[in-house]
Amino acid sequence: MKVGLFVPCYINAVYPQVGVASFKLLKSLGVDVDYPIDQTCCGQPMANAGFENEAHDLAKRFDRLFENYDYVVGPSASCVVFVRDHYGNLLAKESHRCATEEKIYDICEFIHDVVKPASLQASFPHKVSIQNSCHGVRLMHLSSPSELNVPYYNKLRDLLSLVKGIEVVEPERPDECCGFGGMFAVEEYAVSGQMGRDKVQRHMDTGAEYIVGADSSCLMHQNGIISRNNLPIKTIHIVEILASGL
Repeated sequence: MKVGLFVPCYINAVYPQVGVASFKLLKSLGVDVDYPIDQTCCGQPMANAGFENEAHDLAKRFDRLFENYDYVVGPSASCVVFVRDHYGNLLAKESHRCATEEKIYDICEFIHDVVKPASLQASFPHKVSIQNSCHGVRLMHLSSPSELNVPYYNKLRDLLSLVKGIEVVEPERPDECCGFGGMFAVEEYAVSGQMGRDKVQRHMDTGAEYIVGADSSCLMHQNGIISRNNLPIKTIHIVEILASGL
């Protein structure tokens, strides 16, 4: 299978190490992965702000860039969900059917559900608290939402359990929003900030050294709170842990 690696624009600009770790991790698992060098934003920020005409053009470009891969994989649940759940409508008037919406995966989802490794080379001798993002939980089903009466599962925890030396915990109210929410964090910044402070405190209450998640946007929001308040905890994307030592 041929995989096209989709690295969202904010990861490329702010957290390039996450994109590098994603490529290394997939290669280490025997995946034939390629990084299309001229990829751009998927269009989510424009669509969230109400500029669907601009999102349409980006969606059309993205779809053509990745249409010949067997899978499209990206280290961001929110961006992947945007392609999966909204490209069909954005491109509904095009002469061709959207080629990417049914074959795009968050990298954790792809490794857990498609690759299914029995072991990893990774070692991370630290205590980490899992950040379950809203998109990851309720739209991508990376973990079980607490409001549903379903058996507990967490794909991030499953993958982290393959890492040597790690201790994994979850905070109280584990799938409550951290307050980022894209445009919400700008338009309702006071509420967003308080939600973020509450979330970081719950992670700290676990005694963890790191907050680990699959969405850099959530981690970025919480890291801002940590930095401004000089709090004794760090943030890290899960792929950086899964790719440690590569």
